[in-house]
Amino acid sequence: MPQMAPIYWLSLFCFFLFILSLFLIMNYFIPPFNKTSSLNINNPDNFKSWKL
Repeated sequence: MPQMAPIYWLSLFCFFLFILSLFLIMNYFIPPFNKTSSLNINNPDNFKSWKL
């Protein structure tokens, strides 16, 4: 229960915020993986972009 160990829950919350920010930063700076298969080269209409 949270009222029994507030420092424990605060440390878990800080850890969660750290992991969430790390995940968002990595997704922002690392580009998505692009497949270089012959199907995408021959038929570019099938390529789906990650951008919305």
